[in-house]
Order: sequence, then C-alpha cells, then structure tokens
Amino acid sequence: MNREEIIQAIQKHRIIVIARGLAREELLNTAEAMYRGGIRLLEVTFNACGNPSDEETAANIAALCERFQGRMHIGAGTVLRPDQVERAAKAGAEYIISPDAREAVIKKTRELGLVSLPGCFTPTECTTAWDFGADFIKIFPNSELKPSYIKALKAPLSHIRFLAVGGVNVDNLHEFMAAGACGIGIGNGIIDKKLVKAGDFDGITALARRFTEKMAEC
Repeated sequence: MNREEIIQAIQKHRIIVIARGLAREELLNTAEAMYRGGIRLLEVTFNACGNPSDEETAANIAALCERFQGRMHIGAGTVLRPDQVERAAKAGAEYIISPDAREAVIKKTRELGLVSLPGCFTPTECTTAWDFGADFIKIFPNSELKPSYIKALKAPLSHIRFLAVGGVNVDNLHEFMAAGACGIGIGNGIIDKKLVKAGDFDGITALARRFTEKMAEC
C-alpha cells in the first residue's frame, strides 16, 4: 500500500496497539488474537537500551508482515534514529512512531515513503514536527493530560491529526475521540502480559474486542 492508503487505514481503524518486549512466538500469537478482536494496526517497538537488539526487532516486524500480508498494518515504534527507520522499512513496516520529534527521523521516514507519527507535548513541538513532514502527531505522554488538552490544541491547530497515546482506556476512549483525537495508542490495556504468559489468547481477543466495539460507537 502507498502512503496515502496507510494514512487512510490509520484514520479508519483508529486503534494502534503497542507491542513491547514479547518473544517472537508470543508476538505472533498475540497479534493473531488481536486480529480476531478487530485490531488492524500494530506497532512493534525498538528498545532504546538494545535489548532486544534492533536486528531482532526488525526480524519480528518482518515475521508479522509475512504472517499477515496486508491483513494487519505493521509499524515500528520507539524509533529514535534514521538507521532504525531504514531497518524498519526493509522489514516491511508501513509507519514509524517515535516518543519525540526528531527532524532527521521524520525526514528519513518521508524519504522512504512511510507514514510519520512523532511524539509531541507542546503546541510548538506539534507545529514544528508537522512542518518537518509528520502525518500524525502523537500526544505523548498523554497519560499526564486530560482530553480537554487535545480539544485546546485542535482549536488553533485544526489542520493537524492528533493521536492520544498513554492514559487511554476503554472507559475514557470516547472522551479523547470527542475532544478531537483521530485515533489512540494502547498497550497493556489489550496486551495483558499475564494473559500472554498464561497462553490465554482468547482473553487477549476479548480485550481487543472491547476496544474495537467501543471505538465503533465513537
């Protein structure tokens, strides 16, 4: 799919699940379980400390891309350097998510034809990242904020597409969407590590379905 089609997919499905620290088989089984629950966007994060290595993370992204082949859109998260963008692109990632807004990362993402979702906190960071070429702005850490913050940002910055990442749950999801977010990022609200370790993938499917059904109401 091309960039515009991925942008449209993110706007359509609106829930990006963040996978962090899962072994290969756990990751694949968890992804299948979430897919059954309606999830279509999955972010696999790099580790800033190198454990697992960037090579291992890229291999996990490639394994997911091979398994799902367009059924689920796979992106890379915690991308801090341009070389990680390149690794993710080679592995098949379609979008790049970061906790911050580095010009070099955003521009490398756009250069390689991928969708850019950098993390920002202030209005100046948001507009600067947008000018660098970001396609969405991830409000992070959103857990420190109320939905009214996104509403306040959207008033003067109506041209920017915002995602709420952190602090979103199935009960307040509708508040962030009503405030002007075009999507959310969610981690352990769906990927419950206890369920994963217990092999309870039906439980993961049930959590995913709760979110997708709630989002469908928004």
